[in-house]
Amino acid sequence: MKPDIKPEPNFERLRRALRREGPVDRVPMLELKADDEIIAAVMGVDYTPPRDKIEKERFTRLMVQFWHELGYDAVRLKAGLDLPRSRLAAEDTTEALKRAHREWQSESDGPIAGWEDFERYPWPRAEDADFSQIEFAARILPEGMKLLVSPYGMLEPAMWLMGYQPFALALYDRPDLVEAIVDRIASIYVPIAEAVLEMDAVAGLFTGDDMGFKTATMIAPDHLRQYIFPYHKRLAQLAHARDKLYILHVCGNIEAVIDDLIDDVRIDAKHSFEDIIQPVEVFKAWYGDRVSAVGGIDIDLLCRATEEEVRARVRAVLDACMPAGYVLGTGNSVANYVPVRNFLAMVDEGHRWQG
Repeated sequence: MKPDIKPEPNFERLRRALRREGPVDRVPMLELKADDEIIAAVMGVDYTPPRDKIEKERFTRLMVQFWHELGYDAVRLKAGLDLPRSRLAAEDTTEALKRAHREWQSESDGPIAGWEDFERYPWPRAEDADFSQIEFAARILPEGMKLLVSPYGMLEPAMWLMGYQPFALALYDRPDLVEAIVDRIASIYVPIAEAVLEMDAVAGLFTGDDMGFKTATMIAPDHLRQYIFPYHKRLAQLAHARDKLYILHVCGNIEAVIDDLIDDVRIDAKHSFEDIIQPVEVFKAWYGDRVSAVGGIDIDLLCRATEEEVRARVRAVLDACMPAGYVLGTGNSVANYVPVRNFLAMVDEGHRWQG
């Protein structure tokens, strides 16, 4: 059951928190995403994947309503073109909000294994990007709300195209191919970012690009600096030139490069935290005077804990991270395997917190 919340959207609240400009009137909240199944369950409707424009618009309207009624100030949407690739699939073992299957990219191969594959790969064009969902959402946004839009990252798409293992080897054996792939991806997604940043309803970019695992970065820090960070720096520059935000969702242990992201790329906020890697309050204590933190209510906790344990953790995080430079949210996203009651407990506790 949804908590009784009086929506009072004000994106300036969220902007102020993300820019560390001092206390705000209530706890701001933001999510990378909520799975469609979660949105439908909270809103009390049956979910089937949208099949046509009318159904997609209907679900976009439901999604905007979902975030508004829960007291959020912004909605994050994707803006990008999918890079054609095959995926592996397996049964979804989620019990409550089960979907047909779960998909992931093979780590051992991808559609580009060499220069011939690169040349014949069906690269999409930036001008073919479809902004219809963003434009529709902009028209129906409640007053005070804004959109945060995500073009694709750089490291993940490059790894998808080769497979993680071949990509890691190519960084040493075929750096010219890696550079060509990265440049080609950037030529697609940078113009898309420029286009969405020109939209009045879009207040910034919230880009996702997972760069780490439990103990280290996915590739060497110097390779991140050479191939990946220039792309994110360009996106941040585009956003900041328009007085808009650049938030980066990045999973894993990135301690070796966090200074680069703060001082060179110049992200406004980091999103994605796991307690087993670095609890959000530790990150806030170490870096909170230089960059904001978004999220941090650990997904494992949300999946396994009781409602009261979730509420206690939310209070502890808010006590440590508020009043400035912190935005409440899950450690990653509201996946379909997160119990709805625990997600709503997190939201409700955020609205109850008084400091």
